Amino acid sequence: MSDLLLLGLIGGLTLLLLLTLLAFAGYSGLLAGVAVSAGSPPIRNVTMAYKFHMGPYGETGRLFTESCSVSPKLRSIAIYYDNPHVVPPDKCRCAVGSILSEGEESPSPELIHLYQKFGFKVFSFPAPSHVVTATFPYTTTLSIWLATRRVHPALDAYIKERKLCAHPRLEIYQQDQIYFMCPLARQGDFYVPEMKEAERKSWGPAEASDAQMDGTGADTMSDTSSVSPEVGPGSRETSAATLSPGVSSRGWDDSDTRSEQSYSESGASGSSFEELDLEGDGPLGEPRLNPEAEPLGTAKWPREPSTPEKGEE
Repeated sequence: MSDLLLLGLIGGLTLLLLLTLLAFAGYSGLLAGVAVSAGSPPIRNVTMAYKFHMGPYGETGRLFTESCSVSPKLRSIAIYYDNPHVVPPDKCRCAVGSILSEGEESPSPELIHLYQKFGFKVFSFPAPSHVVTATFPYTTTLSIWLATRRVHPALDAYIKERKLCAHPRLEIYQQDQIYFMCPLARQGDFYVPEMKEAERKSWGPAEASDAQMDGTGADTMSDTSSVSPEVGPGSRETSAATLSPGVSSRGWDDSDTRSEQSYSESGASGSSFEELDLEGDGPLGEPRLNPEAEPLGTAKWPREPSTPEKGEE
């Protein structure tokens, strides 16, 4: 009888543990729906402190931790330039850091110098006119792992289905939400100097000249995106160039790698904004990242992207 009681106790504890794990996963966003839309950006023009990284995206956790350690109250941000389905992991490139200021606000010189002291660089970009965007709950560190395996496939499917030219891919950690954003125009404004230099070296002179012009003749690789400590984000023009149908590049899932550098070279034909259902909610407010919940780096974009159904993997 005592053996049966012991087995029952073990079974009850196991069941309780499983229920606890399921509850934790649900709280972390396991059952959260992923809604992708095109519309207004979730952030305005931004000045960020960043470190450039080349290598597997799963190794970026230390950069998130480092940037949060400098100023825990600031929001974390990451810009991913390469499609890990196409580019070898050791050649994937990204910029990771913290948002120093947004909108008309200018970062304080003291804050800039503090980040520069720890080896960070300063960069600014404008608010894009239109983006592909999605959100995911950010309640635990498990939320980040779940988001990368649910949101990125949904973004891939949305962009491919509508044949959009949407890149690079941004993640903004804002209090209890992770915001994902893919600009639909002026993509070159989001390229940090290290990426621009790498692109110029990888392209031939003639190809680089062609790549600097978007569908409307706008310079998508403009150097005006970078910022010095003396120049605030408000001094920059925020162009809203619109993509025209037929702007040619290759898609996320295309294995034809003319260049294994930037996924801006992969994509389907760019669709015009008029063809999209624009549902953006506009810029975010000013809340800051919870210092107790530091974002951790993790692998991006699962190997076989598919459109997840609401509430399911």
